[in-house]
Formats: sequence, C-alpha cells, structure tokens
Amino acid sequence: MYVVKRNGRKEPIMFDKITARVRKLCYGLNELVDPIKVAMRVIDGLYDGVTTSELDNLAAEQAATMTTAHPDYARLAARISVSNLHKNTKKTFSEVMTDLYTYVNPRTGKKAPLLSDEVYKVISENQDRLDSAIIYNRDFGYDYFGFKTLERSYLLKLNGKIAERPQHMLMRVSIGIHLNDLDAAIETYELMSKKYFTHATPTLFNSGTPKPQMSSCFLLTMKDDSIDGIYDTLKQTAKISQSAGGIGLSIHNIRATGSYIAGTNGTSNGIVPMLKVFNDTARYVDQGGGKRKGSFAMYIEPWHADIMSFLDLKKNHGAEELRARDLFYAMWMPDLFMKRVQEDGEWTLMCPNECPGLCDVH
Repeated sequence: MYVVKRNGRKEPIMFDKITARVRKLCYGLNELVDPIKVAMRVIDGLYDGVTTSELDNLAAEQAATMTTAHPDYARLAARISVSNLHKNTKKTFSEVMTDLYTYVNPRTGKKAPLLSDEVYKVISENQDRLDSAIIYNRDFGYDYFGFKTLERSYLLKLNGKIAERPQHMLMRVSIGIHLNDLDAAIETYELMSKKYFTHATPTLFNSGTPKPQMSSCFLLTMKDDSIDGIYDTLKQTAKISQSAGGIGLSIHNIRATGSYIAGTNGTSNGIVPMLKVFNDTARYVDQGGGKRKGSFAMYIEPWHADIMSFLDLKKNHGAEELRARDLFYAMWMPDLFMKRVQEDGEWTLMCPNECPGLCDVH
C-alpha cells in the first residue's frame, strides 16, 4: 500500500515511520502511553492511497479512544491533531490573513473577503511586528476536545479547508478589537494565548471580519400580539442568530389558547404553535452558518393562561405538535406568586388579551 504525502509524492506505507511520527509527540507523557499500540491501530485502518493528513487524523482518533487506559492519550491525540494542522497551513500570520482578505468565491468568481478592510490595513502595515509576536507552540496547550471544537467551528476556512491556526485566530480577534492600538492588541493576544481569559463565541467568530458582530446576548420583547408583530420579531431573532447572537425573548403579551381574534372572528391557537415556528427558526438559522445551533430562550410569567402547556414543551415524550425541544424556557416569577406559594393560596391564570396592560404593571 502507498501513502500520498502533502507534496503529492507517493511512498510505501511503513509501520516504523508511523511509530516514529507518534513517538516524536510523546515527549513528557506518562510511560503508559505506547506509540507502538497507537501505530498498530492506525495500520488496521489504512487503505491504499491514504494521505498523510488522513493518517494523522486516524492516529489522533485512535489515541483519543485509548484515553481510558491513561489520560495522557488525550494529550497525544491533541498534539497529533495540532501538528497535522500546522503541516497543512501557512505559518506566517500576515500571509494567512492575506489569503483570507483576497479570497475569491469559486462559484461566483467575485471577491468575498473574510477580513474587513480596516483590519487588513492594520495587518499589512505592521506585518513584521505581528508575525514575530505569535508563539505557535502554544497551540499544543489545547486538549483534544477543545482543539477539535476550534477546527469545527471557530477557525476560518477557505474552500472548506481550515486556513487559520488557533494562534492566528487569537491575533485576528485581538486586532479586530483594538485596530491601530497595537500594544493593546498584542497584550490581548498574549493574555488569550496564555489562557488567562477568552472572549465569547460571537467575538471569536466575527472579530476582524467584514461583519464584526461581537455581542453575545440580545433581550427582546414580542413587538405586538399580531401576525405583523410576531413575524417582525421572528425576523429580528433570525438576523441576530445569523451573526451568532443568543436571544432572550419575553412572550407573555401573546394571547392564550381560545382567546378571541377580532380580525378573523376566530380564536387563537395560543403560544405553542408560535413557539414551534421559533424553534424551527433556531434550527434553521444556526449561528455563523453551520457553526453551532441557534440559542433562543423564551420567557413567560406564571399568570399566563397557557403556562401549563409552556412547561411541557421541553418534554421528551408526548405529541410532537405540542413540543418545541430546541428552545430554552424560563419564567419571570413575581413576588406575589412566591407569596401565594408560601401561603398555599390560590393562583389565577389570565389571558393578556383579556387583561390588557397586566404585564406592564404586575
């Protein structure tokens, strides 16, 4: 069998070379971590024409499955994955950022830069200082799960292939925040690189890009208890989720099941069918275009007449048309409710359409 190297050259697959590759990354690990055992598992999964990158991925996966034998196998898996990414990407930060900025969509033939003009200007004017500030060995400090999460969702890609290294991402984020204040940008990079802190997901996704939306959470109220109000709010939540924002939405001003609708002379289906629409929107408009699921939290007050149906929405059994399991649910608890609980008193359920203004004064 042959292996295809990164330069396109073919070589016979040799067990000793695989073992040597794994052993080289075992420095400082417990003696129970055996590179020969990992190499033997890799050999079992090979096929003719496998690439060296695929071979590294297989070795990392096999090492990760051996974590039950010793935790250091997970560290080995991370090192193999990081080393593989380093071999598949360009080393120089400014060079990678140039590739991201000059990206052309192969389907349209049009420029589709992944960096903003102002960020690229800062990088191109200070490339020597920024290139020399990055310490790539710190990539090896990530554990396997953390690194694979970065690969899957956070590192920018070109034509489906990862272009950034973790250190590139951290420097991009730092410059996106501080722009021409290079001292602050490099200080921020250093602190994040040494794991003193990290920014939230929207910042890591979007900082330095043409759409630098870096806020994590947005709190909304349903605009109005009407088709226009509900769907205007739905559009707003979709746009927020598109840019990786999480959403908290209060819905207690929406009329309850059976409430009269003057415009159609009919009755309302209540909040459950509406929440299923928001549930499907959270699934469809995922954060950052496939990077992670949308996150919508729905808030209601305990006097709402649909409260019991609301509390059932997350259950893993029951009729599907009465469930919306991808949303998160919360209740605003007024002092009066807790007083009634303490007194073991009665609690009244009401429809906001029949008690207008209640949510504003209670």
